[in-house]
Parts: sequence; structure tokens; C-alpha cells
Amino acid sequence: QVQLVESGGGLVQAGDSLRLSCAASGRTFSSYAIAWFRQATGKEREFVAAINWPGISTYYADSVKGRFTISRDNAKNTVYLQMNSLKPEDTADYSCAFANRLATTRSNDYNYWGQGTQVTVSS
Repeated sequence: QVQLVESGGGLVQAGDSLRLSCAASGRTFSSYAIAWFRQATGKEREFVAAINWPGISTYYADSVKGRFTISRDNAKNTVYLQMNSLKPEDTADYSCAFANRLATTRSNDYNYWGQGTQVTVSS
């Protein structure tokens, strides 16, 4: 069983920055991935970014390349999503997800999900 807890969402203005956190516990695999997905109201869930273990290979959706950065803190067992130059279209519920395999962009490849954290970007 893998537990994921997101935090860091909130209400910000366009152009601002925000950092989301995903704290993981109960890991039992040597090769796995943690990814961020988002779902706006009335829209389908979409891939945002992912990071692998072992190694630190990262992957990004085209819509966030150059603005978002995914990273990890091994000591804290936490994955971060640094979001810069936020746009209103980034408004969504953001969830982190765990897969016991290398990263993919498909939500159905992920086994465990956090509860989500809301990001709202105004103007």
C-alpha cells in the first residue's frame, strides 16, 4: 500500500508561482514513478509531469514545459511541482500518482492516487 498526500494549492494571480508537494509513504518497489495530473472543472484529466526512480528522468506536458519543474527530496520522501508563470488555464485540481514502473503519461498506468489539491489562477 502506497499513501500519497498533496499540499500547496491555493489561489494566486496570473504570473505568480506556486509549489505543490506530494509526500509518499509505504514504498516497496525499487523502480517506480510519481507523476502529477490535473483536472479542470468539466474537462478530462491530463498529464502534467513525472519523475522516475531510480535516476531522476523527468517528463513534461507540452503545455507546461519551461514553466513547471518536477523534483524530489529523497530525505523527505517528497516530490515537488514548482509552477512558475502561472496562467488562468492552469486552474485545476492537481493530484499526484504512483506507478510501480517507469513513468508514462497515461493515468491508468498509475496504481495509487492522492486526494488532490486545488490550484486557482485569477486574471
